[in-house]
Amino acid sequence: MRDHAHPGTRRHAGERRAALMRPHRWDAVIVGGGPRAVALVERVTAHLRCSGGRAVSIAIVDRVEVGAGATWRTDQTEHFLNNTTSSQTTIHPDASTGLDDVPEDGETLVAWARRVAAEGERDERPAWVVQEARRTDPGSFPSRRLQGAYYGEQLDRIEARGGVLLGRVVGTVVDVVESRDSATVVLADGARLVTASVVLAQGMVQSLPDAEVRALSADADRLGLVYVAPGMPSERDWSALPAGEDVIVRGLGANFFDVVAELTAGRGGRFTPVPGDPHGRLRYLPSGLEPRLHAGSRRGIPYRSKGDLSAAQLPPRPRFATSAWFAEVGGRPPGSVDFAAEVWPVLARDLALAGAAAAEARHAGAVPGGIAALEAELGALPLPARGAGAARAATRAIDGVLAARMAPEHLLQLEHLRRPTLGEPVGAEAWAGMVAHLVEDELDSIANPGTSPRQAVNRAMAVLRGPAAELAATGVVEWGSRVRDVHGWFDADGLFLASGPPAGRTRQVLALIEAGVVRLIGPETTVAVEDGAFVARSPITGAVVRARALAETRMSKGAVPETADPLLRALLDSGRARVHELEARDGTRVQSASLDAVPPSAGMRLGLALVDGAGEPSARVLVLGIPALSTQPGSAIGASPGVPSPLLRGADLAARRVLALAAVHEPALHA
Repeated sequence: MRDHAHPGTRRHAGERRAALMRPHRWDAVIVGGGPRAVALVERVTAHLRCSGGRAVSIAIVDRVEVGAGATWRTDQTEHFLNNTTSSQTTIHPDASTGLDDVPEDGETLVAWARRVAAEGERDERPAWVVQEARRTDPGSFPSRRLQGAYYGEQLDRIEARGGVLLGRVVGTVVDVVESRDSATVVLADGARLVTASVVLAQGMVQSLPDAEVRALSADADRLGLVYVAPGMPSERDWSALPAGEDVIVRGLGANFFDVVAELTAGRGGRFTPVPGDPHGRLRYLPSGLEPRLHAGSRRGIPYRSKGDLSAAQLPPRPRFATSAWFAEVGGRPPGSVDFAAEVWPVLARDLALAGAAAAEARHAGAVPGGIAALEAELGALPLPARGAGAARAATRAIDGVLAARMAPEHLLQLEHLRRPTLGEPVGAEAWAGMVAHLVEDELDSIANPGTSPRQAVNRAMAVLRGPAAELAATGVVEWGSRVRDVHGWFDADGLFLASGPPAGRTRQVLALIEAGVVRLIGPETTVAVEDGAFVARSPITGAVVRARALAETRMSKGAVPETADPLLRALLDSGRARVHELEARDGTRVQSASLDAVPPSAGMRLGLALVDGAGEPSARVLVLGIPALSTQPGSAIGASPGVPSPLLRGADLAARRVLALAAVHEPALHA
């Protein structure tokens, strides 16, 4: 087998050693070379330190870069940022995780950045890594490429502990073939890796192009238009978008902010502070190379920003969705809870109360009857009847209480946060006024996060969405409701409110709106090809935009059944894997977005062993993380210091299984 090197990445010492010492058979092959692979190798070495067992051989295969993976590849632009702070990233367990053999030399991203800043440039460490590390502090938002460099260097440090021989392979896995005593991993170039176990750790699942994307691509090719399809931002050619021209942009989520930065600051534009502005307003100085971006989405407004970091941003303590309430609901019979009718109404009361309490704290008298009376009235609201419209009915009832209890000038209603015009058409002038208000409200919420009612709602959502998702994942939420409500709209609402971009990045987008470089089309934006051009329309605002270029800043992440991953596609299409299903209340089977996996051995609760179409678990193929998310709740979330991590716990359990399988075949380290 030959090594594959990715342009722009460094060749590791371990890669060179592996090239000289190829095992005939690997103890394990990990498909996907990002943080889950790094965590798995760390856990393998940790267990070997405890047991004193022989060294094991592990090949890590990634189509882009081993260590960083696709999301954090180190050859991407510096303008693509992580949406969590540096202080929230680690790849090592600590005391919070409850795992054995916590490493003494485990570095968080912040600790690593400090060391890199002090050491300066070294062999195989690019200058940009040192430069960015020196700008990194606990509250900063690192570039994705810097986080990728962190993962890569941590993999090197883990390997240097001893106990593991690593092979780093850049290539695409297209199949895994199992036999009685081994599995063979097949790469696109024909290389084959024989192993005792395979761990599928591909991370984010990318979807096949849907019918609309295929049609738009075909029309663009036929008419000579410019179309950037949905996908990983680091894998798209943004230079194809023409300078100085109108460009339609669809998608106002996290990727939108990164792409806009690449098309403005990345093309020489500059942002300067507006002197004396109390909210930190920026002014954009164009380079002339940026396009004019007409942006739309279903909601019509961008993800709401995180606030400037401050001690005032303490999370609220829920009054309704308390830990005792979550425990009570979680103890109900499996499949007995309707999320829209029984969970969302309770969460929504806390969101409303958080916003109202912040308004009252900022403006005495904003809630004339007092917060205690408002809380009592919200608590007295009955739960809606189950059925279509339950969530909307609950939200409207809560908004009705707010409207009756709050002064109009301070009123903040939940439905307005989710649907800025409540679905009602507005004219161009009214929409322009709403956008201007949005700019001012966002600037205020960023600059004054401790007193902003909207930021209070965001923080409440940040506190509640994790436990709510865990509640759904335990199986107590009826499966149809989980698919329809939790995955259908609640997850998206949580991202919109609580997982927005950094404050600095939002200030830039607001400056671009004021400069006319970014123009919001409006809610319910649709795009079609008409008379040789792309045409975007919002039925809410009446806006119509024609352009020869369309950029999709929507992610193509999606459900495993529609995956574009060639290995997962081969396993699913051949019946060697299946999609996880559960039974809905009416007896029908409802498909999840994940692979089916079950605990691989007694005593394990996490679904790791891949299940085939006949319901039989694989003896040698494990799934770790996002592809099996429905059986591994929380594993999509990166590991943070001081916080119990499903990602690291899953890696620990997978490492135990890898070592158990490695122990039953001949030693691997034969040249």
